[in-house]
Amino acid sequence: MSQSQTLPLKRPQGENPSDDASTAIKPSRLKISLPSEDSDKKNLNKRVKDVEICVPIVYGTIAFYLGRKASESQSHRWTVYVRGASNEDLSAVIKRVVFQLHPSFNNPTRVVESPPFEVTECGWGEFEIAITLFFHSDACEKQLDLYHHLKLYPEDESGPQTTKKPVVIESYNEVVFPEPLEGFLARIQNHPAVVVPRLPPGLTLPNPVPIDHMNDKQRGDTKDHPLSQWFLNFSEADELLKLATARQQVQAHIVKLRRQLNMLEGQSKQPSGYECT
Repeated sequence: MSQSQTLPLKRPQGENPSDDASTAIKPSRLKISLPSEDSDKKNLNKRVKDVEICVPIVYGTIAFYLGRKASESQSHRWTVYVRGASNEDLSAVIKRVVFQLHPSFNNPTRVVESPPFEVTECGWGEFEIAITLFFHSDACEKQLDLYHHLKLYPEDESGPQTTKKPVVIESYNEVVFPEPLEGFLARIQNHPAVVVPRLPPGLTLPNPVPIDHMNDKQRGDTKDHPLSQWFLNFSEADELLKLATARQQVQAHIVKLRRQLNMLEGQSKQPSGYECT
């Protein structure tokens, strides 16, 4: 907020408030519903049955305390954004992103037409930001609404604020496109931001039609983003490593319990020192 008190936006039914404060993967799958048959007839492409395309995304905020430069109305500089889970460029799927800021900001509805999909502002208050994703027409004609709570102050407020470490709050989700159009599948099947499953045998895809405003630079990633050092790591490999470590710990605990159980059984079988004659 720029000059007024916190005014939370209404959250749609079923939205989990804890997602906004996520600091680890919570693989919520946001499945895009299929369009109507009339809408499908407008497209010359056929849909690929029994196939789902998954696009991992991260949305969140990074807030820096301004320190000596802080004023009563501008204590923090913050950025709200939507990015690929490993900082890949999402413009192959996302056409534009609309960020709805607090009404106290000038022009609170911010429309971002190209990557990086982000908005940077200064203020002093925390509030909820509505984030709307619009996809390219060959991907989906419906929009996706997300909600994120801007957080400026760390959880542990016992000590003084620091200008060296920002407050980072991110949420991880997977946007799922069921039964994609052949043209969309052909266009993004080798894109680093998109997870494409094994395709049905014998499937022949048409030649991909590029998006008008995209160029070769936008097909790569945004790993050179100036804030990337603060982004949370949502790497699948890291998660698999954590799962493997947890599995080893559980296995070691099971072995320990079995040893203790064997010791107890052995003690119960030993003679007590008294015999009945």
